[in-house]
Amino acid sequence: MILQTRGKATHLEHFIVGKISINKVEKDAIVSINDLNQVEFNHLSQSKAILTTFPLDSFTDLNLPIIHSVKNLEHLKQNDIIVLNTNGVVNTLYRENSYHNFLFLTERCNSNCLMCSQPPKDRDDTAYFYEINSKLIKLIPKDQCETLGITGGEPTLLGERFFLLIEELKKNLPTTFVQCLTNGRSFAWPNLAQKLHSINHNNLLLAIPLYADIPEIHDYVVQAQGAFNQTIKGIYNLARYNQRIEIRIVLHKISIVRLKELAQFIYKNMPFVEHIALMGLEMEGYTPYNIDKLWIDPYDYQEILQEVVHFLNDFGMNVSIYNIPLCLLSEDLWSFSVKSISDWKNIYFDDCATCTKLNECGGMFKSSIKKSSEFIKAFS
Repeated sequence: MILQTRGKATHLEHFIVGKISINKVEKDAIVSINDLNQVEFNHLSQSKAILTTFPLDSFTDLNLPIIHSVKNLEHLKQNDIIVLNTNGVVNTLYRENSYHNFLFLTERCNSNCLMCSQPPKDRDDTAYFYEINSKLIKLIPKDQCETLGITGGEPTLLGERFFLLIEELKKNLPTTFVQCLTNGRSFAWPNLAQKLHSINHNNLLLAIPLYADIPEIHDYVVQAQGAFNQTIKGIYNLARYNQRIEIRIVLHKISIVRLKELAQFIYKNMPFVEHIALMGLEMEGYTPYNIDKLWIDPYDYQEILQEVVHFLNDFGMNVSIYNIPLCLLSEDLWSFSVKSISDWKNIYFDDCATCTKLNECGGMFKSSIKKSSEFIKAFS
């Protein structure tokens, strides 16, 4: 699935965020044109901008912002929300017919995880992404958006702008469930946890990763000294204000070593967490470069995974398994498996087509074509 395309920009001095209208002029919409015969050219001036597969000379008399000569626009649907950038790049921000929409807040991060799927970039992009997302939030339909993610980079590095966006979400999308992926380290400062509490967004869940019960391993995985202590302090500060919290554990060769101890640590010290997600590894970003440090076939850690899942479940904790196909799980773990992979990066192998469990299985990351378990098979 395509979320980005490119063309040639003209009369576009600043990025434009808007809803797509396909071959039809609508006030303040971005008109996507792939059929000149359907367009009312005399009304185009009412639109916000034009996006088209045709060359610029088809629109010589118009002074509207335009991105032209785009190779393909078939991935865009009516009422999708996009951003037109001055360099001709077109990013899809929101898809009306998807349950996997998210706000991307920054490429910056104060960690540098060995398996990061979105490697951080050391540049201040916070104003750019804040402006885009503040416009986007106002355009998302209130009655249709059930869930929305927040991701990065580390979203809290927007500082004050992060809290402004949370306020905007509460105001414009009050019933939407919002899941924010954050390393939690910023909330080691109590005033930030208190500030989030003051917004009182009851549909906000913070998903925070924890990779071991001891600093040495967690800090090594995230490549940041002191990160474990900051994360734990952040979690406790958030819990003090009854913030909804999920703990995320990516399963790989390093985290598996103390997974049992980590499960016991969470049960004993964090009974307040709302959910625990045990997650398969994504072969994207830094992961291929650190494959020798990280790779363990999910088939080979099933015994440990079984023990941990049943331990947490038996003691009343809400636990799920993400990103691992059913054929790599023992049958007693199937009820804990969730279809968690975003639709734009979710695939099934050719052999999966004949599988009797296909409809219940969450499949694999698209990046699994780079490396995957030797034990993936179709049930018959």
